[in-house]
Amino acid sequence: MRFRNSLRHLMLAGVLILGAAGFSDAEAAAYASRTLDVTPVKTEVRQISGIVYEQVPSRGYANTALQLDLLQPQKKTKMPAIVYVTGGGFINANRDNGVQLRNYLAEKGYVVASITYRVAPTARFPEPLEDVKASIRYLRANADKWNIDKDRIGIIGGSAGGYLAAFAGTTSGTTTFDKGENLQESSRVSCAVDLYGLSDLTRVGMDYSPEVQKLHQSAGATEALWVNGSSVFGGKDGGIQADPEAAAKANPITYIGKNSAPMLLMHGTADTVVSPGQTDLLYQALKAKGIEAERYLIPGARHGGVYWVQDNVLDVIGSFFDRYLMR
Repeated sequence: MRFRNSLRHLMLAGVLILGAAGFSDAEAAAYASRTLDVTPVKTEVRQISGIVYEQVPSRGYANTALQLDLLQPQKKTKMPAIVYVTGGGFINANRDNGVQLRNYLAEKGYVVASITYRVAPTARFPEPLEDVKASIRYLRANADKWNIDKDRIGIIGGSAGGYLAAFAGTTSGTTTFDKGENLQESSRVSCAVDLYGLSDLTRVGMDYSPEVQKLHQSAGATEALWVNGSSVFGGKDGGIQADPEAAAKANPITYIGKNSAPMLLMHGTADTVVSPGQTDLLYQALKAKGIEAERYLIPGARHGGVYWVQDNVLDVIGSFFDRYLMR
């Protein structure tokens, strides 16, 4: 109260000074400062960029540092964490993506880690999934440093990132793809969100024209490079069907089991990159195995874009995470 009264006195003094300088009362009032009363309701969020979460070999390099950027709400209590896995068609992984989604989750009280991972053609499955698992283990190993509750970690991704998030969810509670650093920690997730991701790499174009489906069967399709690698550098020649066993092993739908995490799947009806049927395949398989799952179709939404940053979409995602991570 004393501070507020002092502020009013300063404002009045400013008006008097202006009046003394020859300004009219109306002119002095126009130059006066205003008071803005603020009640803090939001949590401050800070970003820590370029954190190395693992170091791995990559073609041409004996050691490559993989990094994450962390959004950290400024709270004293331990907070749940969410790993954000960007898409990129299996051939790039720009962790700068998903800004509005990541900020939304951070402002809700989640520590959000956006990661870079290895991509085709210099890497092939399961190396990128090993990276995702390593990022989860890193957060657990450094939970005290980043103020994270290591028992409450979820994951979300879109497109190729949705596929990897779904993979982390279906293989949760297993050590099949745990490789690298911090192996004393678990890569388990409490829940997973898959936004327009792939679940069966042999049927990516399943809802599209025969011409598009044929393109997805070519050796140049990125899902083929993801699984087969480059034939010039020791990979297998041909499309995704060249090695059916390897393709099946690279599908998250293959690994659904009793430890699989609850999952939210969302897809746009106007997606022309990944068939909307891809998330339905995974959704039906999860339900058939008794795993908690829900799926939303968004009419008119494409593969990423403006629909995916709208409040009602973000609220569905946030409510799902709250259900499994906030307590």
